[in-house]
Amino acid sequence: MTKSGYPYPPDEFDVAVPGGAPVGVHRAPRSGWSSAWPFLLVAVVCAAVAWGGITLLSGGDDPAEAQGGASSSASASASAGPSEEASGEASSPPSGEPSATASEPATTEYPGDPAAADMAAVIGVYNDSGEGGVAAAIATNLASAGFTGTINAGNAGDPNAPAPGAFAENTVLYGPERGDTASAVAQALDIPAANVQESAEVGAHPTEAIQVFMATPPAG
Repeated sequence: MTKSGYPYPPDEFDVAVPGGAPVGVHRAPRSGWSSAWPFLLVAVVCAAVAWGGITLLSGGDDPAEAQGGASSSASASASAGPSEEASGEASSPPSGEPSATASEPATTEYPGDPAAADMAAVIGVYNDSGEGGVAAAIATNLASAGFTGTINAGNAGDPNAPAPGAFAENTVLYGPERGDTASAVAQALDIPAANVQESAEVGAHPTEAIQVFMATPPAG
């Protein structure tokens, strides 16, 4: 390059040395970006390597996402738990009060089979209702129902009869192994099965196998 075509101002590198060669070669000043970009490149590469290592160690899950999921799950459990427990307590009936679904008490069954009754058994009918003629009316009803044995009509307090006030409701009493006959008598007189009872006194009676105690007059 000729001196006239050299674009840079002269400096110490243009001073000739013995032999005629220049001391150095002039270079244009370097810009700030050209000096800084290698450091930026190194920083980006290091950050990428660090992020890749964190992702690998955490099993591929996003740490922020995992933290958010755990906090959301804990919040949902905390908010749902008390409300569900309160709802469950409110739905149960208070202690001591009957439940709406409580089962009805079982119906008491007769102690025997009315179809197997001894229709010729001796029966005693005793009135304690305070109304006259009740024992005779019951004796007639039993005869009409097919009982063919002797039917004694009397009053409470008679010999070998129940005492006055012994029962608050109409009751059929029977001796041992007379459950079938007692059931048939109670059924004929519309006396509930719960009021059919075995009695040692009736079992010891010299003639009667069944006794009917009328605390109230018959209906109708």
